[in-house]
Amino acid sequence: MAATTEHVDPFETDKTESLQPTGDPKPTDPDPDSDGDDEDEEGELPGPKIRDTPEDIRLEAVANTVDLHPTRDVLACGDVDGDVYAFSYSCTEGENRELWSSGHHLKSCRQVRFSADGQRLYTASRDRAVHQLDVERGQLVTRIRGAHGAPINSLLLVDENILATGDDGGTLKVWDMRKGSAIMDLKHHDDYISDITVDQAKRILLTASGDGTMGVFNLKRGASSCCGTKYQSGDLTSVALMKRGKKVVCGSSEGTIYVFNWNGFGATSDRFALKAESVDRIVPITDSIMCTASTDGYIRAVNLFPNRVIGCIGQHVGEPIEEITKCRDSRFLVSCAHDQLIKFWDISSLPSTTVEEYRKRKRKDSRMKSLTKKALGDNDFFSGLVEETEKEEEKQEREEDDDDSDSDSDSD
Repeated sequence: MAATTEHVDPFETDKTESLQPTGDPKPTDPDPDSDGDDEDEEGELPGPKIRDTPEDIRLEAVANTVDLHPTRDVLACGDVDGDVYAFSYSCTEGENRELWSSGHHLKSCRQVRFSADGQRLYTASRDRAVHQLDVERGQLVTRIRGAHGAPINSLLLVDENILATGDDGGTLKVWDMRKGSAIMDLKHHDDYISDITVDQAKRILLTASGDGTMGVFNLKRGASSCCGTKYQSGDLTSVALMKRGKKVVCGSSEGTIYVFNWNGFGATSDRFALKAESVDRIVPITDSIMCTASTDGYIRAVNLFPNRVIGCIGQHVGEPIEEITKCRDSRFLVSCAHDQLIKFWDISSLPSTTVEEYRKRKRKDSRMKSLTKKALGDNDFFSGLVEETEKEEEKQEREEDDDDSDSDSDSD
């Protein structure tokens, strides 16, 4: 059955409100142990607490997907019930707010993506529909019913008018939203399309698939241009560009990262295994550093060339992570997982991280280095102890390395 595009009267939509907090802001509960003696002579109360990162957002159901607004402190997420939510977030304690919700999908919402100008939100669902929402009020503007013959699993905005979607059956479609119709419809993969990305010139689409291959599609040439990689071990679960577009990295269900040269997609140029159950999501932070998310609940910072796990950004303890994304200034990384939480991680120092060419001796307890205060939990006291312990271990390693170099020079 052909897909039908429906432009929706915004006044017919339900469950939506304007981009304002829902309900009255709740006042912060006073400290029950305070008797008012802490007020100064002028009777002023202490100001609101400013945190390093916004507080966690607890949802009513597991979120499959999360995306951040390109210009405002606003995020959108879609859950397994088909609902889409918008929240404002802030480092001021108690200031996270739900802005609106939309329940137009009939089944699980699997992808949400903001447009580059932040005025529209595109969503894709297991109900095989693609929706376009007005971000300001959360109202449904356009609905493409039956966009795919199978449940939609991935979505990418190529530019302000072009949209790419991939489904559970391995079909890739490219849509011109001005026409409301597909301009490409290709069945290249034998299994679900897990992720889609595009090169900087917006000419080449890359897809990762559960069949263990990466697809390559030229948007200008259409169906005659598709090609793919050789089959890899396990599902390919994510795809991203690194090294200024000269390298393509794919995560896999077996915890291996596969590296391809641009214009050399026939075979991998490198691969390395993380001590992870999987590499389900990859978010580039710099040309060499990426963050990965896994079903084991850990978010890892990984360096490419030299291939190294830098450390742990954070974790959803024991819960598979569905998606990670970074904010517009790369200050925060945001994650959603099966614990029904959206968490924020401070990655502001990650771009300045340097990775040595030589390998440091492995930790005796096999523990990853924590890169954020919340990496090993939310208890600031114990996180401080962990940081001090790691500093002592690094100092000891440097002293041992210096001793080794001195002994080598004496032997010469």
